[in-house]
Amino acid sequence: MSRTAIIAGQGALAPAIAARLDRPVVAALDGFSPPMPHESFRLERLVPFFDWLAAQGVDRVTFAGAVRRPRLDPEAFDPRTASLVPRILTAMQSGDDAALREVIALFEEAGFTVAGTEEIAPDLVPGEGILVGEPTAADIADADRAAKIVEGLGALDLGQGAVVAQGLCLAVETLPGTGAMLDFVAAHRDMRPRPNGPRGVFWKAPKPGQDRRIDLPAIGPGTVDQVARAGLAGIAWQAGGVILLEREEAVERARAAGVFLWAR
Repeated sequence: MSRTAIIAGQGALAPAIAARLDRPVVAALDGFSPPMPHESFRLERLVPFFDWLAAQGVDRVTFAGAVRRPRLDPEAFDPRTASLVPRILTAMQSGDDAALREVIALFEEAGFTVAGTEEIAPDLVPGEGILVGEPTAADIADADRAAKIVEGLGALDLGQGAVVAQGLCLAVETLPGTGAMLDFVAAHRDMRPRPNGPRGVFWKAPKPGQDRRIDLPAIGPGTVDQVARAGLAGIAWQAGGVILLEREEAVERARAAGVFLWAR
């Protein structure tokens, strides 16, 4: 019987995916341990790792969770993986989207099908609708503005999120990630032109043209807490393009904090 391997990163996504699969194989890059039992592997020994996956009966792979670019040890490459060094190094020096496309290509060339979260667990990727709360006309305008900003940044292979309040961009997501961006907004919440005006919206979406089988944006209860601490009115995201973890808990926290959640 064929099996699916989860290439797991940090965060709650990998366990959520594992709960929806029969006998998954869980593996993680050395140094980026997910919160679950797993096998570790190194990029310097990628080809032997492919052999190991095949020996476990794996024919499909999915990527789940946050991973930073690992440091490579040139002396650790095995002879077969060494032939891939130019491709691996070029990918590591490229933007996130280009690097991830190369990762997908390497797994596919090794004979594995690469599946995205929306294929394996479509319930984690909400379709269009307001889950809780009610965006105002000002919130809708801020979400529109933030969506345009993220679309523009995506063309440069930058982040997948932005915060806009009263038509002004307060922050964009870069390498440190969503949490750092929302912390920045919380620390600068007094920069809104009208202190008692619209509070602002956090927008999240994949990059234009992004391969959605890997690095799909994700939010969850922790994101809701940060948005509330930042004094924002709500979270809006591209329907069908963002993973929502622990949906019921996220909705309850949003309701308690007076934050809207909107897949648009």
